[in-house]
Amino acid sequence: MRAVILAGGRGRRLAPYTTVLPKPLMPIGDVPIIEIVIRQLRHFGFKRITLAVGHLSELIDAYLRSRQGCFEDVELEFAYENQPTGTAGALGAIPGLDRTFLAMNGDILTDLDYSQLVAHHRRTGAALTIATARRRIKIDFGVIESDSTGRVRGYLEKPELDYSVSMGVYVYEPRVLAWIPKDGYLDLPDLVHCLLSHGERVGTYVWDGYWLDIGRPEDLQLAIERFSQMSGAFNID
Repeated sequence: MRAVILAGGRGRRLAPYTTVLPKPLMPIGDVPIIEIVIRQLRHFGFKRITLAVGHLSELIDAYLRSRQGCFEDVELEFAYENQPTGTAGALGAIPGLDRTFLAMNGDILTDLDYSQLVAHHRRTGAALTIATARRRIKIDFGVIESDSTGRVRGYLEKPELDYSVSMGVYVYEPRVLAWIPKDGYLDLPDLVHCLLSHGERVGTYVWDGYWLDIGRPEDLQLAIERFSQMSGAFNID
């Protein structure tokens, strides 16, 4: 199976760390998050992995080449972005995506079973499947419900809202590439809207396990702590 790791972002929320080090090389324990992701994909049978890189790509390239012996049975390729192309646009410039493939962000820590995700995608016949997690958002204020005249119709004291959120992991059918420009910018929400407008099926796969998007300094620290506590659960053999 083939996977694409989207690792071209600048990681502005992790500044100032990411001014000198690309976000995929942020260390989680003894290794950077990008190596954890590659070793996880390898565990689940992905033996051809393309990295879409941009910001400080030469550092990612140099590090992974120095570590090639740790996953020498994996064919690593690099697709270089001269400018940002969005969370879906990077796929348009990658050749050879002619079978079902997985695409994911290169900065997430999860124990997701990627093989189960792909199997679910194939059973449903979707053009695109999005791995999702549940998140609860607590509002720390009383929420007023009122009409257009300002008359109060209800009062909710510190409500909690439940959402199904994207994990940044997707399974694509090759036909989706017809809606992705080869040299333009496209974010995933726009691609989803395009697919839906053309009658294509976009599905979800709900994961109840662990997932963390390493986007902020506090997230990085939490990832380091969780990985040290339960590294065996992340399938990095």
